[in-house]
This record gives sequence, C-alpha cells and structure tokens, in this order.
Amino acid sequence: MDDPGLASALQSVPSGRWAVAVSSGADSVALLALLRSRSDLQLHVIHLDHQARGQESADDAAWVAQLAAVWNLPCTLATRAEVEPGLKSPGRNLSAHFRALRLAFFERAVREHQLAGVILAHHADDQAETVLQRLLRGSGYQGLCGMAASVRFGELRILRPLLDVSRAQLRAFLHSSGQTWREDPSNASDKYLRNRLRQHLAGHPQLTGELLKLSAACRRLRRWTRQAAPILDVSFPARQLADLPMILAQSSARQWLLDRHIDPRNITPHGIDQLITMAGDAASAARADFPGGLAVRRRKGVVFAERR
Repeated sequence: MDDPGLASALQSVPSGRWAVAVSSGADSVALLALLRSRSDLQLHVIHLDHQARGQESADDAAWVAQLAAVWNLPCTLATRAEVEPGLKSPGRNLSAHFRALRLAFFERAVREHQLAGVILAHHADDQAETVLQRLLRGSGYQGLCGMAASVRFGELRILRPLLDVSRAQLRAFLHSSGQTWREDPSNASDKYLRNRLRQHLAGHPQLTGELLKLSAACRRLRRWTRQAAPILDVSFPARQLADLPMILAQSSARQWLLDRHIDPRNITPHGIDQLITMAGDAASAARADFPGGLAVRRRKGVVFAERR
C-alpha cells in the first residue's frame, strides 16, 4: 500500500471477527476494501436502512448486499421498522433517534453473530466537523476531544481506525483501485447543520487542521486529568471531592459514577455537577437519583450509593 497513513490505520485493528458498518458511501466502502487485505480478520458486513429516502435507501441496502456477495463476505441487513420496536431509549430528535437505532442494530448484530465489535468509517474530516459542531454548542474540553478511536457502549465495542485519515485519501484509494460507491444526495442538503459545517470546512481547509489540533490538545488534557484525579472509594468523605479543583472533581465524579455501573451514555455534565454540588454544599439535597436505578446519598458528611 502506497499511502502510509492508510497502512497505519489498517494495522491498528486487532485481529478477530468484526462487523463492518457499510452505508454504500465512499468512506465505508473504502474501509471495507482496506480491511479485506488483512488475512487475520473475519469480516461481517452490516447495513441499517433508515428508510429516510424511500427507494434510494432500499437501493443502498441492495447495493451493499451485492458488494458483500461479490467479496464473499457474510452480510446482515435490517430496516428501521425492524429495529425500532425494540429500541430502549428513543432519541429526542431525529439525529439522536437514528444514532440510537444504529447502536441497537450494532448490538444485536454483534451479539447474534458472536463478533468482537463494530468498525466504523469516521475519518479526520468527520472528526473536524464533530469538534466544530460541539464548539458551536458550547461544549467543554471533554466534548472537544471529538470521537474516540476505540470506545465501549455497555458491552458493545466500536473501533474508528480512520480518524487520522482524510476524506481525500479514502477517495484516492478507491479511484486507484477502481472501486465504485454510491453517493447519498442528502449529504449535500443545507437542511442539516452537519452538512453546512462540512461545506464551510471545504471552503476553509486550514480550519480542519486547526480543529484537529484542538481535538488533540483536549485529549492530552483529558489524559492528564484522568491520571491526576483521585479515585473515590465506594463511600467517601464529601470534602474529598469538594476540595478538588473543578477540573479534577469532574473527572473523579465521572469515574465514580462509571464504577457504579452507569452507562457512560447516561452520565451527563448535569449529573456530574449534581454529585459535586451534593459533596460541596451541605444545604443541597442529600439524595439524588441517577440512571440505572442508582440513588446517591449524603449522610454525616459521607457520600455513598445504593440501588433503588
């Protein structure tokens, strides 16, 4: 492989049985084509038809199934209508709802086919768009870290090996290998903020690099806070948390909630602040309810948790 960036991304994937989410777009087709060159990977193509574009969505699913068949790879297809009834927590808006649908589909596919996890095709340009979108929404440094190359949602492991690879590199690879893909026309619509940000970044390519530098700096800061923040015991003196600098208190509080087996998707900045306030303000409520049936209490200056 001539591109060292692509070669490095390819080698970052652990050997084993993996699902690869393929939408029919250039990025995920390039990901699948790259992964096929690894003899130690057993790949299973998965595709969720969101049923948002009528026949075009159905045609994307059929195209992915045909590609998998040509490459002799197992393939699992599903539609929104099939996944939606089993959705545990519908999203608050359409984008959030679709994310919840995809995660539910990923979890089911991985479980049913006994796979190590799902590999996604998010790349460096996607990362820059994510950071810019979160910056505009006022996110703190945790959000500005952007997407992680490896993350777990409960039992589901997700890999994003292409985060240091640009969109242009992926398309150049496809062109050089003669591999086709299908363009989603909705990606060019001004209706969605993500698309408007993508168009803005395309006109200001230097901004993409600066956003990626910001993301890397925030990841270094997050790494430091996780190393410096003390680990709280199952029950701990409230002052132990309250006396920490805020950046460390937030990290310690988040980790304590994770250690209580709360799904990381349900640990919000508000919940972390609620725990810190409980530890630092004796006049605040002595009990707070958290997701997963966790009740956090403060009694005689000690904070502890119990199941509701």
